[in-house]
Amino acid sequence: MEGPTHDLNALCQQLGLPSEAEALQAFISQHSPLAEAIELADAPFWSTSQASFLREQLNKDADWAEVVDQLNLLLRRPR
Repeated sequence: MEGPTHDLNALCQQLGLPSEAEALQAFISQHSPLAEAIELADAPFWSTSQASFLREQLNKDADWAEVVDQLNLLLRRPR
């Protein structure tokens, strides 16, 4: 079984976000916890293109889906 193709830093770059560890942690801290009733792609902090990318990757179970799921879990953790 292969490991994930992409990591969180690469996902941040794909989404046009800073990808350094400190910036990623700041983003997660700023936007969490995301309510369970809100789908990740429907969160208000995404642009239309970011939301479309996230939704598409999850719906297609694409290479990015695993790391998108990882980001989803990180954003749902209580502070």
